[in-house]
Amino acid sequence: MIRTSDLAEKDVITLKEGRNLGPISDIEVNLEEGRVEAVLIPGTNRFLSFFSRENDLMIPWKDIVNIGIDVILVEFKETIDMERE
Repeated sequence: MIRTSDLAEKDVITLKEGRNLGPISDIEVNLEEGRVEAVLIPGTNRFLSFFSRENDLMIPWKDIVNIGIDVILVEFKETIDMERE
């Protein structure tokens, strides 16, 4: 079992490019079915848009390949904004 606080300490890395997308800031949970639907990674300029989630990156739970000791590997199929580098 893994805690949400443990998830927040890990960086999310794309499997294909090896790109670091950053740490998880939040999770999306389906309460009716009792399962995690996605993880959210804060977008760029998060400080200026504190309450806005429009720049956040949503990774569907099904795209998580492995949760390791240090990182979370994802097979992310969408185009990644180059500003995240």
